[in-house]
Amino acid sequence: MNNQEPKWYFKDWSLVISFLCIGPFMLPLVWTNPRFNKNIKIIISLVVIVLSYILALVLISSLKSISTYYQLLSNI
Repeated sequence: MNNQEPKWYFKDWSLVISFLCIGPFMLPLVWTNPRFNKNIKIIISLVVIVLSYILALVLISSLKSISTYYQLLSNI
């Protein structure tokens, strides 16, 4: 019987926190996780990549807005 508790870095909460902190750099933890089969690993990877892309677009848009705002302030 191999009903050991998974390592802390393979637990779901750890994967969520690592995504929030380091984004797509947490994908090696997903691919080395023995609890997930290949289909789940692919789905999680795609979700992480899409979310990271969307967050990058939001960040770029926010930085452009802030830059425009500061340019307007400097012209006053």
